[in-house]
Amino acid sequence: MLEVFGAGAGRTGTLSLRKALETLGFTPCHHMLHLLETPDELPLWESVADGEPADWSKIYAGYRASVDWPGARYWREITAAFPNAKVILTVRDPESWYESALNSIYPAATTPPPPDAPATFERVRQLSLKVVWDGIFGGRFTDREHAIRVFNEHNEAVKREIPSDRLLVFEASQGWEPLCEFLGVPVPDEPFPHANDRKQFSSAMKEQSSAGRA
Repeated sequence: MLEVFGAGAGRTGTLSLRKALETLGFTPCHHMLHLLETPDELPLWESVADGEPADWSKIYAGYRASVDWPGARYWREITAAFPNAKVILTVRDPESWYESALNSIYPAATTPPPPDAPATFERVRQLSLKVVWDGIFGGRFTDREHAIRVFNEHNEAVKREIPSDRLLVFEASQGWEPLCEFLGVPVPDEPFPHANDRKQFSSAMKEQSSAGRA
């Protein structure tokens, strides 16, 4: 049963949040990159991306938390399907977010991988194109003004529609305290995870695109 749902866009500290939630015991935690590790789940998400009715209980079976896309696109449906799940909206300065996404996840999704890359990588890339870049951003992500407007409108809609006692608006730089207070769990005796900077992301995607080759 999903207990924590991250409604924030990719590149707002979602991988750091995933690691933090799993440290706090909310494991496993779903994330876009997780689909590269669990190809058996791809048909469920591909069906959602094609507009077919979603059985969210089946899609999230065994998961205690979810962050990042593709889930964040369907935040209204998912938060309705799991009414007791707490919602975390990761946020970031819009200009900084755009530059980061433009130079990391966007080219990773829009650049075809080598022909001998694993089929799973290409399927996840196509899913991200359909759900995020052609879906959320209407194929206009390189239009800075448009992309930032979509990003801001998403954040404002979440803050407007999710009751304040169910929602935490969170920046990874805030660390453990607000997150743990919101979730009602003790603060760990270790640094808050900071993951997925541009260099780490590029390295991870290169590893995934070459996994299984040779």
